[in-house]
This record gives sequence, structure tokens and C-alpha cells, in this order.
Amino acid sequence: MARKDYAAEKEKCKRFLQEFYTEDDNGKKVFKYGAQLVALAHREQVPLFVDLDDVAEEDPELVESICENAKRYTGLFADAVHELLPEYKERDIVCKDSLDVYIEHRLMMEQRAHDPADTRDTRNQYPPELMRRFELYFKAPSTSKPKVVRDVRADSIGQLVSVRGIVTRATEVKPMMAVATYTCDQCGAETYQPIQSPSFMPLVMCPSQECVTNKSGGRLYLQTRGSKFVKFQELRIQEHSDQVPVGNIPRSMSIYARGENTRLAQPGDHVAVTGVFLPLLRTGYKQAVQGLLSETYVEAHSITLMNKTEDDELGSSELTEEELRSITEEGFYEKLAGSIAPEIYGHEDVKKALLLLLVGGVEQAPKGMKIRGNINICLMGDPGVAKSQLLSYIDRLAPRSQYTTGRGSSGVGLTAAVMRDPLTGEMTLEGGALVLADLGICCIDEFDKMADADRTAIHEVMEQQTISIAKAGIMTSLNARCSILAAANPAYGRYNPRKSIEQNIQLPAALLSRFDLLWLIQDKPDADADLRLAQHITYVHQHSRQPPTHFTPIDMKLMRRYIALCKKRQPVVPESLADYITAAYVEMRKEARVSKDTTFTSARTLLSILRLATALARLRMMDDVEKEDVNEAMRLMEMSKDSLQADKTSSTRTQRPSDVIFSLVRELATEGVAGRTGSGGVVRMSEAEQRCVSRGFTPAQFQEALEEYEELNVWQINQGRSRITFV
Repeated sequence: MARKDYAAEKEKCKRFLQEFYTEDDNGKKVFKYGAQLVALAHREQVPLFVDLDDVAEEDPELVESICENAKRYTGLFADAVHELLPEYKERDIVCKDSLDVYIEHRLMMEQRAHDPADTRDTRNQYPPELMRRFELYFKAPSTSKPKVVRDVRADSIGQLVSVRGIVTRATEVKPMMAVATYTCDQCGAETYQPIQSPSFMPLVMCPSQECVTNKSGGRLYLQTRGSKFVKFQELRIQEHSDQVPVGNIPRSMSIYARGENTRLAQPGDHVAVTGVFLPLLRTGYKQAVQGLLSETYVEAHSITLMNKTEDDELGSSELTEEELRSITEEGFYEKLAGSIAPEIYGHEDVKKALLLLLVGGVEQAPKGMKIRGNINICLMGDPGVAKSQLLSYIDRLAPRSQYTTGRGSSGVGLTAAVMRDPLTGEMTLEGGALVLADLGICCIDEFDKMADADRTAIHEVMEQQTISIAKAGIMTSLNARCSILAAANPAYGRYNPRKSIEQNIQLPAALLSRFDLLWLIQDKPDADADLRLAQHITYVHQHSRQPPTHFTPIDMKLMRRYIALCKKRQPVVPESLADYITAAYVEMRKEARVSKDTTFTSARTLLSILRLATALARLRMMDDVEKEDVNEAMRLMEMSKDSLQADKTSSTRTQRPSDVIFSLVRELATEGVAGRTGSGGVVRMSEAEQRCVSRGFTPAQFQEALEEYEELNVWQINQGRSRITFV
């Protein structure tokens, strides 16, 4: 292969930057890179992205060369831009930073010191890296496919590669030396040392002409003020779980981001990174420790945030009028709810609740106190009612989410772990699932199988939305503003109708009161429903899509964008509704006091109603909560409780009325007469009748039961029919 003439290649780069243009709608030429060069010359822009699709239009061979030898061509393009910039400079730059002043002074000093007859370019000893104020990056051509982490191998060294993965760790941004400046203690001359590798050997002896001639052996001292530093951040990305071959664990890779590419990604983000794959040069002690092995890294040129499932970038584009109209037509609430996991049959109300969870309520912060806006939901139900499927769908739909299971996560794994940083050796915090899901949703499956010690870690997150830590000398409080969606089985595996709700759930009341909605999904045999469910499942199994419905479900991307739009609204509760909500809450408390067997109702329930109502108002893109929103929020609360109470009513209806009446009279006898409890109780007839009628029995049924049990000689009734005495 013939040697490349890099000077000619540099001319090609120059020509491309100067001459490339696109035509706008009016047929005018738009010099895309020319305009950017002007901005660079005036320091209005720092990064210059060279799109390789543009280069391909002019010179396809050059694109191949760039992709094969990206590091070299980055330098060539940068040199070309550096040489072109003075031509594009139209005015003097007013704002000067310390480096400008520093270089100006140096130039003045040299002009004074030099002989006027000595004509030489005073800048030739400054390294170009010191003078440059721009950064040059390549954008990969659209034809190149992103690679999997484990496919980036030795043959990719030095090439431009695109890799997709999840960011697992991001260090802080630190300054990294790019050019070291030294001054000599004898002659005062300055020496510059451009640094390419992660470590460098400082210069000791002065190389200037004066010191060499005089053999004075001047010592060099590093000047931090005259040196140039760039922002540096190391990211670690791990491959997606669906790209891992059978029986392997996910691989990870280091990404070095410099300058403007720093602070673009946080841990937990899905990213696509384009960069140059390079070996890491280590020298000295580190190399001795390392032995014969060499490490590799990717020098980032562009980092783009991606969606979780599809291969597209996170869409920040606004919704068009047409798309908005298609969503907000009649019955859109039902339509949006039906578009959540359309392959799963039924569960309409559960899907509505999940839709509200995605939208979220409005957070309030009255004077230092914080009332959360996130909605927490617990789905508890028999095996096989598609709880985990709903959870994994929400995990895919939410733009930021984390999915864990009860047994597979410890308390530390959910909150934060104290780790020793492999680079610096100091103690650092590594965020767990709840921290990574900040401002998103954390789905926890098999919630009931979690150890109690681990479950207590969630209490603080669910109400205060923070995680406080005091271990290994680190005292801090981390944000964990996430909604929690938990799925659990009842205590006995299946729901046991003969036990009370508390015995079935067996989760502490402190935890249950923090859930805004607790759904109990029971799998009751019912011929019609079972037939429809079976037909639905077989259809999905045959065709791999949901059966045709009366509406077309909204696709995931549109849902994401609509939900993001809804979240910008901040609806308020008007004065007129306040009394209505308080009255409704007082009524709920009263019911909870009367009926022994309900879930715990506290002031948190009132906040839950407000959160659900504001989420509904957000969904309608309104700025005020209306009465319908409150009614729908109450209906969802009732429905979530209703699924709990349904079995109670059915179990009492199966009993004969006279048996229930007997147990009611029996209760009266035991609680009524002080001193004479047990079997010898006497009950007033009027009291007994009133109690039975209030429970929905007719006086005729009451009389029938009286006679029946009198014949059985369980109780006796006096002549005036005013007293019942137990035998």
C-alpha cells in the first residue's frame, strides 16, 4: 500500500471545509462549515462537528480514510481549521481570558528581547494545542451500524466506532493537562510540552539556545498558570442485557470524554457513543504492575442519549397539532389507558391507575416542607394475573426507570452502597436502583418476598423522596424522587377469602399507608370472562399482536411525548372543591371506623386523592382540578378497595339470612349486658331488629329467623315479644 501524502490530505480537508454547501428552499447556497468557522473565529462556538455524511458527498474515499485512521485525521482537520480561522475573522474579540493576556505578554516580551533585524515568526515555538480554542469531533456516517461492546476488538483499533450501552459509572469532571508550560530559573525562557498520554515525564533541563550555549544547566519549573487544561470525564458503559450471549455476563468498556462532551450522560442513561478505539499507554510503575496486558478505551467524539427499546434518539420534538388532536379526541382517557399493554386482557382500572402513575401529581413545597407528587401503587394478586407483565411494560414505556425483584435486591442495592473507587482509592457512593430511577419509576417485583430489613430502606423514599446515609464517614442525603410500582402475592400465595385483609396482605401498615393505591386482583372463576380471556390469549399467541379493538392503540413513542408534555402542567385545586374533598375524606374515615375489616385510612389517603386528581387534570392538559377529576380519583380509590371487598360480600351472601341474623343477635348479646357475658345474654327485641334492618335484612326475614332458632331451642322469647333470652 502506497504511503499517503498527508499534506495533500490536509488540503482536501481545507477544501471541504471551505467549499461544502447545501441549498436551502430558495435555491441559495448555505455554507454550513463556513458559518461555523466564523463562529469559531469569534469564539461564539467551541465544538465543530464534521458530519461524515457531508464528507461522503464530496469525497467518499476521504470518509473511508477517516473511519480507518480517525485519530490522525482529527489532527489534520484541526490543523486545517486552525490555518483557516484567521481568514474568517471579521472583527476583534473583545472579551479576553487569562490565556489571551498571557500569550499577548509573551509576544511583547519576545519582540523587545529580539534583534529587529532577526525576522522569524514569533509564534513558531508555541504548540498549536495551546493556541487552539476549538474542539473538533466527527459524526459517524449514517450507513455505519452501531456495534455491540463485545464486537469492538483489535481490528477496530484506531478506527471510528459506534457503541451502544448503558452508563454504569460517570466520574466527576476534572481538569486534565493538555499543554505543560515551564520557565527556566536561569534564562527565564519558556518551554512548552504538549501531552498526549494519560501520564507524562516532566522536563528537567532547559532546552533553550541560551542555556545550551552557556552550559548553565537551568532548571525548569512547571507553571500552572501558563499551562492549558481541558475538561475530562471517564464514563463506563455496559452492554444491553439482550445483547449478551447465552451464559455470559455483560461486558463493559471505558469512555474518555473531553471538553464539550463531558456532563452529557448520567449513570442509568442509555447512550450511543461514537469515538476512536485506542489502546491505553501506561508508563512507569503502573505498567510494571500491569505486566504484559494493555487496556483499551474509546475517545468520545459524540454522545447521544437513546430510548430504551427502539434504536432512536430521545425525541424532544414537540407534538404536532394533528398528533395532539388524535390523542385528545372523545374518550381519550380510556384510549390512553387501553394503550398501556394492549396485549393484556382486561384490567381497565388498573391500567388507568398506571397511566396516572406515569403522569404523576403535582409536588408542593410550602416553606421548607415537602409534599411529594409521585404516585405509588402496589398490585397484589393471585398468580397468573399478568402483574409482572404490566410492570415490565411500564419499565419499557417510562423514559427513566429501573426494574428489580424482591429477592434479587438488598437494601443497599436499592439505596446506595459505599464503594472504594478503583481509580483514586477513596470511598465513594454508588447509587442503587432507587437513586438511578430518580425522577422516574422504580418497578419492584415479588415485593412480598423481600426481607424485612431490606424493605425498611424503601420507607423513607416513598414519603420523603430522599435517602439519608451515614456510613464509612460519608454523611449525605441523596435524591430519590421516584414513583414506586410494586407487585406482590398475598401471604398464602393465593388470596384466602376466609381470612381478613390484613392477614392476607401481611405487609406493615406503615408501608401500606404510603401506597396511594393498593389493588387486589383476584382470579375468580367466571364462565363468560374465562372464555373471553382464553380467546384473547390464544389470538395473541397465534398472531403476536393484540386482537382488533374498537380503537387503535397509541404507539409507545407518541405516548412518551404526550406524557412528557402533560408533566409540564402544574394544575391547582380551586377553593370551591376544597370543602367537597374534605367532606368526602371525613366520610371515608367514618366508614373505616364502622367496618372492622378495611385497609388502613389515614391523612395520607387525603393526599392520595389530591395527587390522583391533579394527575387527571394534567392528563387533560388543564390548569385547574375539576369535580370530575376528584370523583374519578375517589372512584379509583373505591375500585382498588372494591376488589378487596368483593369477596367479602360474596362470602356473606352465600350464607343463609337467618344464620347471619343469628350471629348479629349473638354479637349484641355478648357486647350488650355488662357483667353477664357469654351464653346467658338477654337482648332487647327492638335493638336486635334495628341492628338487622340496618344490615340490609327485612323484618320478615328477622321474624323467620326468630322462630327458626326458637324451635331449635337456642333462645326463648317472652310473651310480650320484647326480649330474647339465650338458653
